[in-house]
Amino acid sequence: MAAIIFAAAGTIEYTAGWLYLGVMIATSIAFGAHMVRVDPGLLRERLKPPVQKDQPLADKLIIIPILLVILGGMGFMAADAARWRWSIMPPFVQWAGCGLLVAAFAFIYWTMRTNSFAAPVVKLQKDRGQTVITTGPYAIVRHPMYFGALFYIAGTSLVLGSWWGLAAAPILALLFGIRIGIEEQTLRTGLEGYDDYARRVRWRLVPLIW
Repeated sequence: MAAIIFAAAGTIEYTAGWLYLGVMIATSIAFGAHMVRVDPGLLRERLKPPVQKDQPLADKLIIIPILLVILGGMGFMAADAARWRWSIMPPFVQWAGCGLLVAAFAFIYWTMRTNSFAAPVVKLQKDRGQTVITTGPYAIVRHPMYFGALFYIAGTSLVLGSWWGLAAAPILALLFGIRIGIEEQTLRTGLEGYDDYARRVRWRLVPLIW
């Protein structure tokens, strides 16, 4: 992340970049240290690569543009704010972005604490006894991890000082919508009880919208 941000910014004297990295490091250490103690199995899954052997081909393909939007978008945000200076953002908005970023991470971590099977790829984890999760954020929306990720990318844009970077959120939502179709096909065919759960919880990604 540091390489992408500061190479795109064209300077290491980019306060917003250091602020963003500080938030990322602090939250990663805090949540990672807690997960080591409470759910090491999920932590091992989360640290696996984004392309795996037992992953559907369609998911392997869709993960590429998702990563490009996240990482490439981060570079665009830094270039926008520090190199090209297209965006002029008040400091209080960037600090609000820090709050949004931390809140997004807290929501994502709540999702992972609720669902020990929240792997980074689409797959059925029969070796870990995967079951349908219906509590916590899953009682509101079927794919809360993606919902939280939309606020993460928006918070990233605000912290880095890029108004234009907010466009990454709807692009990411579209890609998540495609991946949700792939994921739900896998879950409906291989995970007992998922059809009943999907009938009870109507919203896939954003409550009251879709």
